[in-house]
Order: sequence, then structure tokens, then C-alpha cells
Amino acid sequence: MLERTPRKDRTEITFVLPADNPPGPVSVVGDFNDWQPGTHTLTARKDGMRAVTVSLAGRNSHSFRYLAAGDYWFNEDQADGAEGPNSLLHT
Repeated sequence: MLERTPRKDRTEITFVLPADNPPGPVSVVGDFNDWQPGTHTLTARKDGMRAVTVSLAGRNSHSFRYLAAGDYWFNEDQADGAEGPNSLLHT
């Protein structure tokens, strides 16, 4: 799930997943963090979900995917579209 919070000159995107599906650590990787795993790792929230928030400047499109333990890559069902094997997000 994606939660969007518009700000004056940027948009805050919160990437949200269930706490245990998939199991183990999960990070969101994309062109906004040079595809570096572990830069934006989802952490537990009080509502039983896990999440991480990324601030993205201006109006732009971004490619991203999730990376879970065991080199398991997967996409966001609520993304704005797809670009090749990646999820696409418009800010």
C-alpha cells in the first residue's frame, strides 16, 4: 500500500506492507536511492503493519521494487503503473 502526503515542494510516500508477509526484512529500492538495498528498510508500526517514508522532490516518475530476505524481489500492487519489471510511481 502507498500513502501519499503532498507537501509544498515534495511528496512524502509511505510504503506499507503487512508485518509478516513476506517474512524477514524488506526494503524499498528504486531510482530515488540508487537501487541500494537497506537504505529504506520498512520498520514495524503500532497498527501491525511495517512501513518506511521517502520524501521525493517535485513532480516526477520513479521506478521501484521491494526486496525481501532471500533475494525475493516483488512489486507494489497499488503502484501507478509498471516500467519493465519495476513498479512506477508518479509524484
